[in-house]
Amino acid sequence: MAGLKDKQKQFLAENPFVGTVTTLRRDGSPHSTIVWVDVEGDKVSFNTARGRAKPEHLEHDPRASLLVVDPKDPVKWVAVSGPAELTEEGADQQIDKLAKKYIGEDVYPWRKPEETRVKVVIEPEHVDASGLDE
Repeated sequence: MAGLKDKQKQFLAENPFVGTVTTLRRDGSPHSTIVWVDVEGDKVSFNTARGRAKPEHLEHDPRASLLVVDPKDPVKWVAVSGPAELTEEGADQQIDKLAKKYIGEDVYPWRKPEETRVKVVIEPEHVDASGLDE
């Protein structure tokens, strides 16, 4: 397993840069969407909800990749790929934490009462990066 280096973790954790996550549809074709990014120890994570494409794809095939690029410096980026694990534990707290990071709100403002939030944690098998002087 590859691990995130300290500067890579810092880049992902401290900057409100969105990530592009890619999962695989049942036919094997890639599906990419924008997500808010979190760091948990040596793993990266994002938040979604049951009923959306990402959880469905990952329950069928857990492989995922996540790319985060500095919008002001496109040669500064971190890419992580590996198997993803889905959990509802801590997902509601995580979406509020991400709302604070990305939009300055203490509580995620678009929460739907009928929605079940899901935290997706990617175990880094491959980590690539540029522009972080490591």
